[in-house]
Amino acid sequence: MFTGLIQALGTMEPLGGDSWQITCVSQPGEVIMQDLTYGDSVAVDGVCLTVEKVLNDGFIATASPETLRRTTLGGEQTQQKYVNLEASLRVGSKVGGHFVMGHVDGIGRLLVAEQTASSWEMTFTASDAIARYIVPKGSIAVNGISLTVAAYEPESQFKVAVIPLTYAETNLRYLVPGSLVNLEGDIFGKYVEKFLYSGNPRTTAPDDSSIDGITPAFLAEHGYL
Repeated sequence: MFTGLIQALGTMEPLGGDSWQITCVSQPGEVIMQDLTYGDSVAVDGVCLTVEKVLNDGFIATASPETLRRTTLGGEQTQQKYVNLEASLRVGSKVGGHFVMGHVDGIGRLLVAEQTASSWEMTFTASDAIARYIVPKGSIAVNGISLTVAAYEPESQFKVAVIPLTYAETNLRYLVPGSLVNLEGDIFGKYVEKFLYSGNPRTTAPDDSSIDGITPAFLAEHGYL
């Protein structure tokens, strides 16, 4: 599990087969390398990869064909100059962003990036599979970065406001219109969807108060959806 707060930038080089060498290139790279060991998890542009060998300034990991197919670590990787890196969350650490699982839901595309007086406003596309978890003022991970949704057009696109610090210290600043990004929706929305639509056999709450009749239509009628 991760928080969506990027700790360093890195490069990603294929070694043949499914193996990749990830090298820390930014100054805070020691945060990633500190105590890094075999079997640890590191988010690479929002994709959770397992460390198979620790190097002086990076590590080697395997990205399966399925991972390469479903994320930007595949064909688009050669066009990306840097990848965002974050070590997994430690028990007791601060959660400054939101809970990011490192399981990418799909790929989006940057439509436009505009600089304002206080931030960068970036608009991305989102497929239906991802859009279902996007809500205004909710959280979304873009290339592993925890961002807040500023505006959302259902089933098409969303906008985020990126503060200068995040823009300067992540690979967002290298994106141009048309660039592909990894998107992960908020895990809490997925659990809510699961409980609403899975036909959960539990019909009473822990305090035995009845929840019969609590349906998506009921919640929408009373302003919860």
